[in-house]
Amino acid sequence: MSFFLHHKVLITAAAVVFLLGCNRGTNNTITISGAAQGTTYHITYLAGEHANYREAFDSIFQKIDTSLSSYNATSLVSRINRNDPTVQVDRYFLDVFKKSVDVSEKTNGLFDITVAPVINAYGFGFKKRERVTSFLIDSLRQFVGYKKVRLAGNRLVKDAPQVMLDFNAIAQGYTVDVLANFLESKGITNYMIEVGGELRTKGKKLNDSSWTVGIEQPDENLAGNITLNSVITLKDKSLATSGNYNKFYVEGGKKYAHIIDPFTGYPAKHSLLSATVIAPDCMTADAYATSFMVMGLEKSKQFLSAHKDLDLEVFFIYDDNGVTRKYASRNFEESTGLRL
Repeated sequence: MSFFLHHKVLITAAAVVFLLGCNRGTNNTITISGAAQGTTYHITYLAGEHANYREAFDSIFQKIDTSLSSYNATSLVSRINRNDPTVQVDRYFLDVFKKSVDVSEKTNGLFDITVAPVINAYGFGFKKRERVTSFLIDSLRQFVGYKKVRLAGNRLVKDAPQVMLDFNAIAQGYTVDVLANFLESKGITNYMIEVGGELRTKGKKLNDSSWTVGIEQPDENLAGNITLNSVITLKDKSLATSGNYNKFYVEGGKKYAHIIDPFTGYPAKHSLLSATVIAPDCMTADAYATSFMVMGLEKSKQFLSAHKDLDLEVFFIYDDNGVTRKYASRNFEESTGLRL
């Protein structure tokens, strides 16, 4: 997904979930919204009427931007991509890097933050689009592979200067977690946080009802008009959705979507239209939503069967010979009230 697209309209596949009912007018319900990280955010929580943390939220967005945004030329990741030898990473970078490596190991490299050179070539990253040829992709693939980077204390070591990082598939979920941890540090236990479609909830709304969200129908022909596929409740969990239908282009009669298979260097092609993942934290949900879009429907099912310890709940929308169908894991249906 695109992340930190400053001063641009959000076109990310993650923006497929929106809020239903926020109790905005009640004294004990505080709702703060705005623009950050190239997208919008909505944070609703129950607290005393003077507990407005907008400035703290803005500070968190700025600090994460300064660490992880590929679109900020002075960020840590941008300086690392330019091979600045003086960079010492911060806790935000460490958190996201370590989780990225963990997910890469569990998915056998199908989730990979070093796919940046290929993403850039297609024009979905932080550089201008190139003329994509098989020769170009083959030349870039040699610099892709999560084992080509490692931490040495608080410094990142790369196997080659051409290796570059892109945290777009995980950092927005991480932002949601950081905001949630901040609210909990203030003793707030009833909240809903949404950044660019990534969500985390805890507790309930003022009327003692659960937080309710809608999952968008994945249709590249809707031109930004939101149509709901399903409505669910989200209880004390995080949710992220990934899909290829909101960010793609057609050139020379070929469709190029932004989710890239790190092994082939080409956009992932299969029947899966969108992958929604519920996990205990949003960073994990974010990373696995992208991973499943790379895997496709059947491989994702096999992965989930083999990794029941990960505590992931999934909802897939896929194409079956021109017919849109849905699949949900049993625990997804039970925890969200979804009925297929």
